[in-house]
Amino acid sequence: MNYMGAGVRRNTVFFGVVLAAVASGAVFAKDPGQTNANPSFKTRLSKPDMYRHAVSRLTFGARSGDLETISRMGVKRWIDRQLHPELIPENPVLLQRLQPFESLQLSIRETYLRYPPPHLIGVIARGRGELPDDPELRELLTRLVARYVQRKAPDAQNSNDMSDLEPRLRLTDILTATQIDALKRGKPEEKRQVLESLPTNKQSDFVWALRSAERQRLYAFAPVPLRRELMRSVAPQNVIAMDLTEAKLLRAVYSNRQLQELAVDFWFNHFNVFLNKGADRYTVPAYERDAIRPYVFGKFHDLLLATAKSPAMLFYLDNWQSVAPERVNASGRANGRRNRGLNENYGRELLELHTLGVDGGYTQHDVMEVARCFTGWGIAAPRKGGAFEYNDKVHDKGQKLVLGHVIPAGGDMSDGLAVIDILSQHPRTARFISSQLARRFVADDPPPSLIAHMTKTFLKTKGDLRAVFRTMLSSPEFFSPGAYSAKFKSPFEMVASALRATNADLTSGYALANELTKLGEPLYRKLEPTGYSMANAEWVNSGALLERMNFALALAHNRIPGVTLDLSEWEISAPNEAVAFARSLLERDLSPQTRSAVEKIGSDPQVRAQLASAAKVPPRPQTSSLIAGVTLGSPEFQRR
Repeated sequence: MNYMGAGVRRNTVFFGVVLAAVASGAVFAKDPGQTNANPSFKTRLSKPDMYRHAVSRLTFGARSGDLETISRMGVKRWIDRQLHPELIPENPVLLQRLQPFESLQLSIRETYLRYPPPHLIGVIARGRGELPDDPELRELLTRLVARYVQRKAPDAQNSNDMSDLEPRLRLTDILTATQIDALKRGKPEEKRQVLESLPTNKQSDFVWALRSAERQRLYAFAPVPLRRELMRSVAPQNVIAMDLTEAKLLRAVYSNRQLQELAVDFWFNHFNVFLNKGADRYTVPAYERDAIRPYVFGKFHDLLLATAKSPAMLFYLDNWQSVAPERVNASGRANGRRNRGLNENYGRELLELHTLGVDGGYTQHDVMEVARCFTGWGIAAPRKGGAFEYNDKVHDKGQKLVLGHVIPAGGDMSDGLAVIDILSQHPRTARFISSQLARRFVADDPPPSLIAHMTKTFLKTKGDLRAVFRTMLSSPEFFSPGAYSAKFKSPFEMVASALRATNADLTSGYALANELTKLGEPLYRKLEPTGYSMANAEWVNSGALLERMNFALALAHNRIPGVTLDLSEWEISAPNEAVAFARSLLERDLSPQTRSAVEKIGSDPQVRAQLASAAKVPPRPQTSSLIAGVTLGSPEFQRR
């Protein structure tokens, strides 16, 4: 759903008035503060630029007061504190807003039962399963089963109208006629007011008094607890994905432990798992919570092992189906289940993406041998939210040879553990992990000297990731003109930084998640195991810039439900005031192109009217909202 209307994409006035002025050549230009045409990795930034660079690169974007904090503490102490997130008190606003997302704290099995998939509802409806004892869950499943039975009835299947199948209470017994009309035909703010005024003890009745389609239309406007119940009554499994996405957005915007959140994002992307693959919608929350988050500054060996044993990874790359060929009988079954024999998916990605890298010196024979070592690593009841299990009955007991290391015959789960040991200490792994970190946090083409130093630290400390981070972040290469503003923000980084720069109030991330999908980065939904690209080229093109400007203008004019900006303190009546406001959002000087556009908006009513028309905002919007939108959409704001 596009909550801002057609936006600027269909209005050529916008291109002529603003976009051309802002974007002509500026996307690919270096930061306006850089005077050297070929910035060096050997010279040092000035102190003010060091502060800006650290905040920009090691957080999801500067908030008001961040630069003052780092200048007062000093860069070294500030970075060291971020590398020890356990010492940083977490933002109470974040902790309070994470509370509704119950699914993120549950085990995989508990999540499966509390947010049942259609398969489980069908099993109970057919009398092959029992309703739970928990009263709340029992009521939910009773209603879902009743709807399932009605939809499967012959008369329902022969009808094109499914709208009246659900047992419904009367909405008129819960809301007034005025409130009902506001929900049907009112403006977004009127819908929000009705939903926010609904007493807690009436929410369940309200949810079930609506048709499924009516519930879905209210998702974007409902408070988070009510929105979760609306969604749970339609498709319970979708609540899990939304909880995960909203929590990630909230942490990026509000967490005081910014470097930790960036590291979690990096490592999840490095060990990518696609949320929408079957059972993984139930396993990914536990995967991020238990296999990624605890290890981001720990030992790489432990992180690698945790991801290898995670049901999310085992399911995503099909290792749970991998068995020794000789353990599969003539019917294609092993241990009572149908299997396809040896599956190389995990073995290949473990070598190519997780450890050695595509040029890591391994062969196809190594891939097969690694796959043999991991036979038996599987999931107990994989389609019912089971945990990791090792099944010795399907393990390949033969001798293996991995990267020149002999793994003796007769082994068990220890074969896979031996592979983890070999790979986590391998020099090629040390170099590959160091280069990936440097590409994410320094530059697309980081200097070999930096990668060499990080690799040395990795090997010396046996994969201590905090030590590798410290080597990178204390290096002269990190604080050099070559790294300054050298990275282009991903859509997720751009959205989070825009909210942080404007001190936006994020109460619901549902609509914001939809914006990220339009911008090309739906969270947790990268299909390929490569994860999202860290390279600038992936995100830099005129279409992407236009979509970002479209988002920025919608954000600045409070057109995205669940996000509120208050720019009332900025009364702009002159071009110099417009420039000062834009600079406060960027925390740096404006490029000539952006400065020109901002000055025109601040001084020319006709330009403001044209831009307001193009952006589908009120005919007389606040000048500050227009300037905020153009600034947040500008090329220099897209850089990190």
